[in-house]
Amino acid sequence: MSSPGQPQRRATLKLVAESLGVSITTVSNAFSRPDQLSEALRERVLAEAARLGLSSPDAAARSLRLGRPASVGVMYTDRLSFAFSDPGAVLFLQGVSRVCEENGQELVLIPSTSAADAAATAVGRSMIDGLIVYSVADDDPVLAAAADRRMPLVVVDQPRISTLPWIGVDDEAGCRAIAQHLIGLGHRRLAVLSTEIDRERRGGRVTVARQQAITFATTAARLRGYRTAAEDAGINWSTVPVVETRENSEANGYQATAALLRSKQRPTAVLAMTDQLAFGALRAAAKAGLSVPEDLSVAGFDDIPAARVEPYLTTVAQPHEEKGRRAAEHLLAQLTDRSAPPRQQQLKTTLRLRETTGTAHPTPT
Repeated sequence: MSSPGQPQRRATLKLVAESLGVSITTVSNAFSRPDQLSEALRERVLAEAARLGLSSPDAAARSLRLGRPASVGVMYTDRLSFAFSDPGAVLFLQGVSRVCEENGQELVLIPSTSAADAAATAVGRSMIDGLIVYSVADDDPVLAAAADRRMPLVVVDQPRISTLPWIGVDDEAGCRAIAQHLIGLGHRRLAVLSTEIDRERRGGRVTVARQQAITFATTAARLRGYRTAAEDAGINWSTVPVVETRENSEANGYQATAALLRSKQRPTAVLAMTDQLAFGALRAAAKAGLSVPEDLSVAGFDDIPAARVEPYLTTVAQPHEEKGRRAAEHLLAQLTDRSAPPRQQQLKTTLRLRETTGTAHPTPT
């Protein structure tokens, strides 16, 4: 098995045929005329082609005819509908798709839910020439599967590997800044709504010990930012409840916040790792009869369009669409020149102070 960043050798029909001891026609038929082969033989050919990193013959033919790669894949470990319902993902894919349109590329979405092996298989079988890996866990097998394909790839957000091209933001600095803002307003009872801790997505309270074993780099960086600001202000981090949500949705943010607001010492401020979770927190506050920001301050991360509509959300802005555009541009540069060194680019975040954060007031104990 290859490792990410390893020098690549372009696979061909001939190479696959020689490896299996079959004819080139047999390999071609496995892709274009599957009815000509037994199911077992076709599976052998496809598996070996994936192992050697062969794009489909159709894709390769289009590449030669057009003078550019035929298709770009975007791999993300979530449901297909995530690409169309999550506001941040929508903006990111807009950036990717615009570059693909400008360069005559096809765009292939490769979703996967909880089955990591299925995700790796999907990458191995997809008819793509390059891959954008969008925010996966450090231990996700998708990267190894892409390396086995020997195809150019770019990682967006997580994980960050020195030998691979990467596009992302300084999540830790952004979260440290927004936590410092709340602490500066006098808030000492903080609570955190966290994105996934690991691929199990168990949900619920996250102990300090488990916080040390996070396998999603973005979650870990944002939590470090919050914790650094809190501890610098003399707040005992073990007293700050951190709640993992199973997915990035308003509904999950609502459920988590509703439980926090029922606690004996309810927080005066909620730090949500995404705007979607923050919107859920706002709804939970309203349901509990609390005013924002008088009774509860809420801060998000992302600055999606809905954050700029009343109630105007205090948040950390990150350039989702620009990330998508830069990722696609980096990938196309690799496809043009395989010898190009991996580029890593960290984009800026901006603190947006709006209506959902205010001065802390005493709360019932």
